[in-house]
Amino acid sequence: MEDYKIKDISLAKTGQKKLDWAWQYMSVLRFITKEKINLQPFKGYKIALCLHLEAKSACLAIALKNLGAEVAICGSNPLSTQDDVCAAMAANGLYVFSHHDMTQEEYNSYMRDVLATNPNIVIDDGGDMVAMILKEFPELAKNILGGCEETTTGIKRLVAMEKEGVLPFPMFAVNDANSKHLFDNRYGTGQSTWDAICRTTNLFIAERNVVVAGYGYCGKGVAKRAAGLGARVYVTELDPHKALEAMMDGFHVVNMEQASKIGDIFITVTGNINVITERHFKNMKDGVLLANAGHFDVEINKPDLKKLATKIYESRNNITTYEMPDGRKLHLLGEGRLVNLASGDGHPVEIMDMSFAMQLLAAEYFTKNKMPVALHKVPKELDDMVSLYKLKSMGLKLEILTPEQEAYLNSWAE
Repeated sequence: MEDYKIKDISLAKTGQKKLDWAWQYMSVLRFITKEKINLQPFKGYKIALCLHLEAKSACLAIALKNLGAEVAICGSNPLSTQDDVCAAMAANGLYVFSHHDMTQEEYNSYMRDVLATNPNIVIDDGGDMVAMILKEFPELAKNILGGCEETTTGIKRLVAMEKEGVLPFPMFAVNDANSKHLFDNRYGTGQSTWDAICRTTNLFIAERNVVVAGYGYCGKGVAKRAAGLGARVYVTELDPHKALEAMMDGFHVVNMEQASKIGDIFITVTGNINVITERHFKNMKDGVLLANAGHFDVEINKPDLKKLATKIYESRNNITTYEMPDGRKLHLLGEGRLVNLASGDGHPVEIMDMSFAMQLLAAEYFTKNKMPVALHKVPKELDDMVSLYKLKSMGLKLEILTPEQEAYLNSWAE
């Protein structure tokens, strides 16, 4: 097997600079690596990763290698793969298969290259690797101790597999860990989505009507940051509780039919298909921005946009403009892919430090414990450990219960 299939190994020096910058701010991952380096917990194990290939994920992959693992990695999104980072990983002795703007066929081929290593542990982003094992390589499952999934979309797919009785091996729902979804999904998505939109468009956000489709943890973060930038925020939701929460958080709750007539910037964060379609595009103002912060590029219906448009062209790097018959221009950012990575560098380093530390600890758990085939919650002690390490790295201290307080909490009489 080839060691790597990347654009250009000579880019390694530039990529290494990105890794060095990220690593100095990944205090939790550094702490765990230092604590376990002599133990080599992954020695003798092969780990397959399918992640967005940028500096933070590279730091996780190299940390796993330094802790003893044989690591093979591919990109989980064509536009989020950074070629210099891939080169740096290859130079650090990892099996790397990806390049920026790869085709769907190349994407699948690279994932097969990773799976050819016959892994013992899988770390997935969006569920594609687990799905490929299930569809094409079911024989690999017998050697896989377990896997970790870090996205809302991926968890939904794993839940569906479990319901159908086809989940091939035990998986940890890392996305549902407190140290992941409370911070990564909300604060990470909130900041990185707007960072990507602002740097890609160079436009002002204040006083614009921003429509956020979906008010889960990611949607909450996007809406909160939009308000902080001075926008008027409108939220669309299916869930009555989340809709009420959005209203009580100070946002306007509308359906997409209403929103399509008033929005200036649309951001989808639902994990579902066809959130914005032909009937909505027909209502939209001239010059609207369309962005997706969900995992797959299916929330904004691109075939409908293409069908309606009389002209399609790139008006600015990473912005595709669809000109309507009446002259209106609708601008799609990052091909409708995950905008914070397709048009930016993804979540802030300090946020992904916690998420990837959680991935590492969850992966290590499989080396010590035999798990039944199911979708498991991350053990609370691991989840708490990540947040405690983070607090410790920041010099922050927690309250400690006194014996009197513990007795009071554990008693029914008082």
